[in-house]
Amino acid sequence: MTGASLLVADDDRVARDLLVEILEREGYRVRAAAGGLECVQLAEAAPPDLALVDLRMPDLDGLEVLRRLRGLGPVPLVLILTAFATIDTAIDAIRAGAYDYLSKPFRVDAITLAVRRALEAHRLLRENAHYRAELRERYRVENLVGQSPRMVDVYKLIARVAALDTTVLVEGETGTGKELVARAIHYASRRADRPFVVVDCAALPETLVESELFGHERGAFTGAVASRRGLLETADGGTCVLDEIGELSSALQAKLLRVLQERTIRRVGGNETITLDVRVIAATNRDLKRQVTSGSFREDLYYRLNVVGVTMPPLRERRQDIPLLAQHFLDKYARAADKRVSGFARETLAVLADHGWPGNVRELEHAVERAVALSSSELILPDDLPDHVRGATAARGGGVPDGMTLEDMKRWYVAKVLEDTGGNKVRAAELLGIDRRTLYRILDRQAMEEDAGS
Repeated sequence: MTGASLLVADDDRVARDLLVEILEREGYRVRAAAGGLECVQLAEAAPPDLALVDLRMPDLDGLEVLRRLRGLGPVPLVLILTAFATIDTAIDAIRAGAYDYLSKPFRVDAITLAVRRALEAHRLLRENAHYRAELRERYRVENLVGQSPRMVDVYKLIARVAALDTTVLVEGETGTGKELVARAIHYASRRADRPFVVVDCAALPETLVESELFGHERGAFTGAVASRRGLLETADGGTCVLDEIGELSSALQAKLLRVLQERTIRRVGGNETITLDVRVIAATNRDLKRQVTSGSFREDLYYRLNVVGVTMPPLRERRQDIPLLAQHFLDKYARAADKRVSGFARETLAVLADHGWPGNVRELEHAVERAVALSSSELILPDDLPDHVRGATAARGGGVPDGMTLEDMKRWYVAKVLEDTGGNKVRAAELLGIDRRTLYRILDRQAMEEDAGS
């Protein structure tokens, strides 16, 4: 942190001048005080980033200087220097808030290293606090976009449940913002400064899910060359989001139920019981009640997860939020690209309002991101939108039977986007607003349904 402001306080002129010379040579801006009172006065006039303060000075001793500096805002780091080092004075200094305690006579490299470490630690601490504040700001309930009655109900529920440690089940179609809800709950809770861990149950190979969730001991299986903490253990003290919970096998459902009941885990291949303090938020785009009825999901686990249920409405059921969401995404991507794009043409908003949005908010975000990238004017025009969005109105107006069910519409829409992209599944997933694995699962499910019906 070269260029930082330092303050040296020592009644020994030789020691003081030497410190100033050493620290200025390192590139710091250094002021000097001949005593404790002068040190406090200089700090009050312009608080330094760090102060090096001698413990024994005739007017104010180092500990009293330290206490007075601790009352300033912003509070500077303080390194205590003394030729009379004892364990008691060291303890007193650290307890009073000193960052470090150095004995005289000091070595040049010891002083420069201590200053550098203190400033670097302080910088990281400030950055971490800023980062966490930014996350809280970004994911707090008030910043979820939407003013429709359905979304207002979601906000109220999030606000009520955040202060509790209750297990929450977030249900909704792909792209409705289930993870955003989970983050809002976490960052509005007492666990906000603790880990937030997301586990995509659908993305993990079945053979690895147990190890990823619960961890494993060395030698538990081929390739387990070292012990490893699982994701639930990593989230200890914080929140663990189990995304796509409906994809877990029956055996893992039973083990997860035991974790929720006993708040303990056992690593794969281990005998030790590990106690956890973790809040679980489950998320799914499947109908878990239907899975319970069919026997593919445990009823006792369903009720253990669904202590509080949050249902995210699909975008087609809150169309009044589309202009708000579109403008939100436009502002985000125009700022990132440094482009002067300020809004949408009336015809563009009409197209957005008429589209079915099977990919929901995520699909809308991708469509707006693309439109901002391609736009050559201050307004987003219909031609800036993806073909499948612009073509939806015409397609529904003719060629698609009036009696088409929602499932039929989804099937047709996925096929249409794949056709538009020449069969490119990666690009199709982007346009649909879903990840590639989700698209593969949709196609596999459709293929199985077709095989069963033939």
